[in-house]
Amino acid sequence: MQFATIQPIAARPDLPVITDEEAAALARATVNLFRAWDLSDAEARTLLGDMAQRTWARWKVGDIGRIDRDLRARMAILMGIHKALRYLFTDPARGHAWIRKPNEAFGGKSALDIMMRGEITDLIDLRSYLDAERGGW
Repeated sequence: MQFATIQPIAARPDLPVITDEEAAALARATVNLFRAWDLSDAEARTLLGDMAQRTWARWKVGDIGRIDRDLRARMAILMGIHKALRYLFTDPARGHAWIRKPNEAFGGKSALDIMMRGEITDLIDLRSYLDAERGGW
C-alpha cells in the first residue's frame, strides 16, 4: 500500500496576533465587563478557563501578569459577545441583563448557563448565535 506524503501547512501569518499590550487591555476590559454583567468571582474564573482564584484577585486590582494564547482567545470572544449585545440592545443595561435571562433558543437556559459549561467552544457558539441574530439570517 502506497501512502501519499502530506505536505506541511504553513502557519497563518495573515491572522492578527494579540500583542502583550493588547492582551493586558483585554484583561482590564474583561474585568470591567464582568462587573457590568454582575458575575461572581467563581463565574468569572470559569469563563476565563478556570483561572486560579489568586490570579483573578490580582486582575481585579489591576495586576495583570502573563496571558497565554488560549486566555487571549477567550477574552477576545467575550469581547465579541459584548459587542454583539451592544448592537442588539440600544440600552447597555438590557444587554448586560440578557445574559442571565432564560432563552428559548437555549432550551430555557440563559446565555450565562451556556457559557458556564466552561468550554471555549461554548463561548464561540454563543458568539456565533449572537452574530447570526444581529445579521438577521
